[in-house]
Amino acid sequence: MNATDSDKLARLLTYLESDPFNADLLTDAVQTSLDTGDLDRAETLNERLIEVLPIDFRGPYYKNMIAMKRGEFAKAAAGLARLLEEHDYPNVRFGLAWSEAMIGKKHEVLPLLDDRTVEAIPAAAMLKLQVMHENGDFDGAFAFAHQAMELHPADQGLMAAVATLATDMEDMELARHCADKAGNHPEGLAVSALVQLQNGDPVSARDLYDRSLSIRDHNPRAWVGRGLSALMDHAPQEAARDIDKGAQQFGDHIGSWIAAGWAHCIAGDLNAARQRFEHALAIDHNFAETHGSLAVIDILEGNQDAARRKVATAIRLDRECFAAALAQVLLSSDDPARANQIVEQAMQTPLNEKGLTIAGYLAGLSGRSGATIH
Repeated sequence: MNATDSDKLARLLTYLESDPFNADLLTDAVQTSLDTGDLDRAETLNERLIEVLPIDFRGPYYKNMIAMKRGEFAKAAAGLARLLEEHDYPNVRFGLAWSEAMIGKKHEVLPLLDDRTVEAIPAAAMLKLQVMHENGDFDGAFAFAHQAMELHPADQGLMAAVATLATDMEDMELARHCADKAGNHPEGLAVSALVQLQNGDPVSARDLYDRSLSIRDHNPRAWVGRGLSALMDHAPQEAARDIDKGAQQFGDHIGSWIAAGWAHCIAGDLNAARQRFEHALAIDHNFAETHGSLAVIDILEGNQDAARRKVATAIRLDRECFAAALAQVLLSSDDPARANQIVEQAMQTPLNEKGLTIAGYLAGLSGRSGATIH
């Protein structure tokens, strides 16, 4: 709780003891109660505000804000949709857009975030950017990001969202710049951690990922990144655990499930690795890297014929498939028993003319995953 807000609320409550039906005092007290997280008090004060001003905008608006704070987003969305019919204000539009996003109705969000709302509310600009990013509109989101930064150059949440997008657009200079401006925002810290990971410093990266996760546990990029840090630091069991958690939080992001499978493979748990790869296959049967990854598992289990069939499928889908290339290296080895050793060496040893290693491959798979809205 912010001490300044707490002191302000105490003063307002003292004033209300002398003037309990003062609408302006009640309005200020409800807002301050919301700011301090005292939702029961906010609700009680707002009920009195509605009694004092039964047809005013403020009471119904705060009722929905309290519902949002309680996580009752479906209730808030229904109330704000009714309120918007009579009061087309930026704060109503933003509240409705946020609530719709939280209940999974992402298609409802962008039409609500018009220019007026985005200009008035920094968090509205952040939300619009995140939804565009999550929808896969990378170019449109990138263009909007530059407009939004001009509107709200000091907003840490927006800067964190731009930093996340910039990593997926492979503009690491912009990503670093925005992550620095994002301060202690968990997404900004996750981007700063990724920079350290790319600089070959998994220890510093893990410290930053830990800071990010201490602020917000539901943070799939940070969990996957922390796992990649552990993998680079030769701790595959820890890596598998963390990447699993990130993949579960992402849900249907195929690259995270494949990264989880590889972490289990390197940790020596081929059954768990196969399960992750098969989960990725269920998400998208036409993703080449999944077939190539399963081919590697087949080879490590001694099933060369099944591996060759999967390699053929992977190459048909994508001639540049990295996992298929690794499988071909394993298939051509004069000593099949060395397959596990080759996989371990591939963590840091380039396997193709582009210098790609498994570590770099996994980092790439876990990127371009879209935004996570909170």
